[in-house]
Amino acid sequence: SSGSGFSEVTGFSGVRGDHFEGSRVAEENVTLPCHHRLGLLEQGSLDIEWLLHISETVQKAVITYSGGRVYDDLNEEQKGRVSFTSNFLAGDASLQIISLQSSDAGKYICKVKNAGQYEWARITLKVVEKPSKPKCWLEGELLEGKELSLQCRSASGTAPISYRWQRINEEDRAEHLPPTSRVNISNPGQVLLTNLTQMSTGLYQCIATNEAGQETCVVQVTVQHAQNISMIAGAVCGVVVGLSLLLLVVRLTIRRKEKKRYEEEEAPNEIREDAEAPKAHLVKPSSSSSGSRSSRSGSSSTRSTANSASRSQRTLSTEATPHLTPPQYSQREAEGKETEPKKVDYTNLMKMGATLVMVPAQSRAFQTV
Repeated sequence: SSGSGFSEVTGFSGVRGDHFEGSRVAEENVTLPCHHRLGLLEQGSLDIEWLLHISETVQKAVITYSGGRVYDDLNEEQKGRVSFTSNFLAGDASLQIISLQSSDAGKYICKVKNAGQYEWARITLKVVEKPSKPKCWLEGELLEGKELSLQCRSASGTAPISYRWQRINEEDRAEHLPPTSRVNISNPGQVLLTNLTQMSTGLYQCIATNEAGQETCVVQVTVQHAQNISMIAGAVCGVVVGLSLLLLVVRLTIRRKEKKRYEEEEAPNEIREDAEAPKAHLVKPSSSSSGSRSSRSGSSSTRSTANSASRSQRTLSTEATPHLTPPQYSQREAEGKETEPKKVDYTNLMKMGATLVMVPAQSRAFQTV
């Protein structure tokens, strides 16, 4: 056997041809042994070659020494990760591979040739990957009397991967699972907890293991009373109803304020509609351009007399119709509507001390604007 940790499996008679095998964990470094006694024969004709057999018909060069030069960049997957570990000219042509990957696994052959003599070694390398950190989850209902399934699975890792569930107490010590638990034989990563009780509450740990190592994950199980669930549901419903009532009150308050503001804005408009209209003015019509200056002067006295009679007549008409208020009378004058004068009882007027005045018909040439 070799000191590198590989065990010798087969030896060949006649020429040196050792066969080693072993396994290494991914991301670690490994040294594949290869020793010879041909270095001192002819210095210029020594050839060393490492080959990786991918299949019976496919192989690729890993590293070679030929013509006094080392070639260590022969394939992209192992470029920069392979080298001779020692003085290969003196007899140690062992190969070192760093940061092992799963693609490095396979059958390696070391061939040494010098002066017509051959020596070689065969190494079977197995690269194992530690399980990736598993994912833990629960399936089922966390209620008393129900069933709960604990699930655990690693996404990657060299098979076979074994799974084991255990319970962790408050002192971080492992304990056995509850008596009512059952492990799925076909899928060890699944454990069924039946007839849940408060004693089932706790922290559960899953351990994923293979020959390269192990990884763990934990999950918390909290079993609840059915009564607690009802209380929580009732509390949630109460909160929802309370929020609904609060929103309704806020909405009604906003609508009431909007209605009040609308009424306040409409009140001034109603007052303006009933406001007193502008008073009418009496305007004397334009005189005829054909009239003579003498006729205008002659009729001035007649107009004066007619104005006095008109004012007396309006005063009597206002007293005779007390049911018309001054604003209404002014509004009718503003609208330009002429009202027919009511018939006046001259007998009553005479009793009230009124003086009868005769007004010529041509003196009524006044209009309202």
